[in-house]
Amino acid sequence: MLGGRLSFFVKMFMAFFKIGAFTLGGGYAMIPLMKLEMVEKNKWLKEEEFLDIIAVSQSVPGAVAINTSVYIGYKLGGLTGAIFALFGTVLPSFLTILFIAYFYSEVREITYFNKALKGVYPSIFILILSAAFSLWKKALKDYQSYVIFIMSLFLLLFVNVYPGILILVFGLIGVFRGLYKDAKRMKKND
Repeated sequence: MLGGRLSFFVKMFMAFFKIGAFTLGGGYAMIPLMKLEMVEKNKWLKEEEFLDIIAVSQSVPGAVAINTSVYIGYKLGGLTGAIFALFGTVLPSFLTILFIAYFYSEVREITYFNKALKGVYPSIFILILSAAFSLWKKALKDYQSYVIFIMSLFLLLFVNVYPGILILVFGLIGVFRGLYKDAKRMKKND
């Protein structure tokens, strides 16, 4: 029993370690790889569950990749799972930044190093765009979801509203909308 659980935690740690090690840009750039590992490859989560976790992870303080990995780890294995997921996600970045910090003064003047960094930026953008398109298909299902999308986009780009506030406000609107529909349906049935 213990061996099976430990084996699962090690497998989960390795999945998050791989995500942390091979995702440049962190944060939102990790979402497509998390989806691939958690939903498609290991089938630990359904896509709807994953989308819910992303929504919650964005609405609380902290880095979205860390929040998401801790939430997934906790959902799959309680506190121990959260710890394994957290360390799996953070360890590659920690070791990499430690290595870079140690050698940075030596390599910062190397032209090819700087050009390599500039070459990475477009690929990070594509990873984030890929995550957005993947989420788009599931999130925008009806007229009202498109209205919320357009309003959110406007508020983010032109009013500079904090994303967590948007999620909270539109979540509350969704709750009240659902309550209103339920009350209307009950009144109609009476």
